[in-house]
Amino acid sequence: MPTFLHTADWQMGRSYSRFETEDGAALVEARFEAIEKLAQLANEHQCDAVLVAGDVFDAQTVSDRTVRRVFNATRGFSGPWVMLPGNHDAALAESVWTRAQRLGAVPENVHLALEPGVITLKPQGLAILCAPLTQRHTYGDLTEAFSHYETPESLLRIGLAHGSVQGLLSEDIDATNPIVPDRSDVSRLDYLALGDWHGTKQVNDRTWYSGTPEPERFRNNEAGYALVVSSAGPGAKPEVTSIPTGRYQWHQWREALAVESDLDQLLQRLETLPDPSVVDLRLEGSITLAGEARLLRALSVAEARFRSIRCDRSQLQLEPTDDDIAGLKADGYVGEVIENLRDRQQGDQSEAARDALAILAGLLKGREEESRQ
Repeated sequence: MPTFLHTADWQMGRSYSRFETEDGAALVEARFEAIEKLAQLANEHQCDAVLVAGDVFDAQTVSDRTVRRVFNATRGFSGPWVMLPGNHDAALAESVWTRAQRLGAVPENVHLALEPGVITLKPQGLAILCAPLTQRHTYGDLTEAFSHYETPESLLRIGLAHGSVQGLLSEDIDATNPIVPDRSDVSRLDYLALGDWHGTKQVNDRTWYSGTPEPERFRNNEAGYALVVSSAGPGAKPEVTSIPTGRYQWHQWREALAVESDLDQLLQRLETLPDPSVVDLRLEGSITLAGEARLLRALSVAEARFRSIRCDRSQLQLEPTDDDIAGLKADGYVGEVIENLRDRQQGDQSEAARDALAILAGLLKGREEESRQ
């Protein structure tokens, strides 16, 4: 029973400049570790080959070091790897692939599908029909050629392509590099391994997107998996198993706070997230001074526990309760300033007023704590 590992969208060389330097470096390293994990999975599941459906590299200009490290990371699996150029690493006349060949970085067991055609892996029982992108954007279906490729009847016909299945993804995604949804039927494929959609997605029984093995952005699309595909033979329905591969979980939350229970639920959700999390949090609504203090403590704990957490509180208004004000002991002029800042949060200077109110409250609270000592 031929078995292979389907993966795609490694995006090696991707930078994470919006993160702190330490966090960005860890996210980069996780992508190399993902390749090593793929090799490990290929061995564990006794795979005959690993198929990479495009975008191995994030750009043509990645460093030589990155190129070498990518191929070094594949060493854990000695069987054949088939790598297809995608839109980020298209097989141009001069490309990251030709540079890799000049560097002598490509191992003998790695097959580069730089031209349309068939890569025959007879010992593994596989015929890989390849549709590499030779430019970043195309407007015709490159997999149409699969219908004209002849392969031995004893081998599985496996399509390998990078693009957008028409009518499946949103219009802004599937405008270029189109693939007809019934390609597996039209071209008599036993399986069509796709890349480009960074999450795991089934198109039909014989057509799947594997997704990227390591999430790299905030999108809830089942990223962080690879697919182990087995078939009893030509014509048989493939068995597809999704295997978790991602190290970091990416979460993007947009939360509106109105009452204390909203904050309670938010903090509880944060506590349940695993340590290897990347969190982008945007808050709006209102919060009391006491609630603000709880939130800041929770964020401080999360910063030390998670890989990264960012919290945008610019749209979250501070609305001190009577108890908050009483606790600050802000009488006279200071009390008037607090009331003025509370009112200004409704205007054009809402963010500045909110920050000023938070600072003033912090100073008053600190003064009160010092007086108790």
